[in-house]
Parts: sequence; C-alpha cells; structure tokens
Amino acid sequence: MYILIFFLAHWYLSLFAQTFYLHRYAAHQMFTMNKFWEKFFYFFTWVFQGSSFLSPKAYGIMHRLHHAYADTDKDPHSPMYSKNLFDMMKKTLVVYLSVLNDTKIMDDKFKKGVPYWPSFEKVAGSWIVRIAWGVFYFLFYYQYATHWWMYLLLPIHFLMGPVHGAIINWFAHKYGYVSFKVNDTAKNLLPIDFLMMGESYHNNHHKYGGRANFGKKWHEFDPTYPLIYLFNLLGIIHLKKDNDLNYM
Repeated sequence: MYILIFFLAHWYLSLFAQTFYLHRYAAHQMFTMNKFWEKFFYFFTWVFQGSSFLSPKAYGIMHRLHHAYADTDKDPHSPMYSKNLFDMMKKTLVVYLSVLNDTKIMDDKFKKGVPYWPSFEKVAGSWIVRIAWGVFYFLFYYQYATHWWMYLLLPIHFLMGPVHGAIINWFAHKYGYVSFKVNDTAKNLLPIDFLMMGESYHNNHHKYGGRANFGKKWHEFDPTYPLIYLFNLLGIIHLKKDNDLNYM
C-alpha cells in the first residue's frame, strides 16, 4: 500500500509541476505570477520531479520550438523523425542539453520571459543531487516494498519528467482522435484525461496554444484547470485575458 501511494503521489505531483509550471507557465505564459511565487513553484518543481528535474528555462524554450516547428525536421521531438520511442527520447535529450547549455543558436522570441534561476539550477540539476534523489527512492522501496516486482517501478521514478513528456510527444502524435485541423499530427490521446492531468488533449492544445483549459468538448475534463482557476481567485497567479497567446 505504501509503495502504491508513493508512486501515485510522485506521478501526479511531478505531472502537476510539469503541466502547470513548466508547460502552461514557463513555455506558454498563460498566466503571470510575481517573483516570489515564480521561485516557490520553481523549488517545488524540483521537489516534485526529484531526480528527473527539468529546467524551466530549457523546457520552456524547447516546447516553444516544438510548437513553432511541429512535425518538421526542426521539431525537438517528433515521432515522424524517430525510429521508435527511445530514439525520440534520445534526440530530445540532445536538444534539451543544447538549450540548457546555450550551445543552440535560436531566435530571441523563443527565450522571452522564460523563468531562470541559475544559482538554484546549478545545485538542483547537479548529478550529485539527482543521484541523492535516486537513493532516496530506492531506500523508500527497500523499507516498504513487499514484492520484488515493485522495484520495477523505480526506473519510472528516476525518469518521471521525461516519461510524462514521452507519453504525450510520442503517443499523442500517433494515436487518438482529432477535433481540430492543425498543421501537424497532434491528437487527443484520451477522451477523459485523469492519467495525464489534461496533457493528453494534445490536438486541442495545438489548436489553441495559449488556452489555459486544455479541454474543449463536454467530456474533456482538464483536472489541472480547476487548480489554475483557484490559484487565480486566490491571487497567486493572474490568468491572461488574451487566452490564445502562442509562439507559432
């Protein structure tokens, strides 16, 4: 029971950090927040993602590149240019590192406004800290795992952030249904999305790149949006009136 609770907590907290902070805030700037809250969610993105912490700066820039060049040879992660899922993940890592280390030359529009906390990232993104998170996951399993097969979940913990990204970047460009005509292969992977907290409404998102609520049809409930709406009511964030901001 403890292992199941731990796995689900890590899955959904990491996923929330990715969809709320990295995707909807860092990449698309669907809402604004002050510097205190920006660093607050920066820190908790690290806590929630742990060993697989993704830089908000690198994630934001790379995702903007994905929207601008979706399913072309300039797309950082298109299934059309990869032999399989793991090949796509490898190519994504190469682009991610080039963006993170500023070795990739790109237009300034892709960099505008992305949150960046270099002193924090130097520590949070270090291999020592990532390994420490991995050791923590292993020790938790060592303490509470009751069957050997539970240890097979550990690789998902180690790579939680990239796993979430790969599910959408691969499967939501190959399988699912299309509600809107777009200039790429983005599809809505799940008709009701509790597994990916709204991220699987990928076709909707590619059509309305700046819309904070990823659901469009009556059955497309986006679990992240009520939290965004609540944060807006509390004044933690401020939703933009122009809800169709994009980087196409």
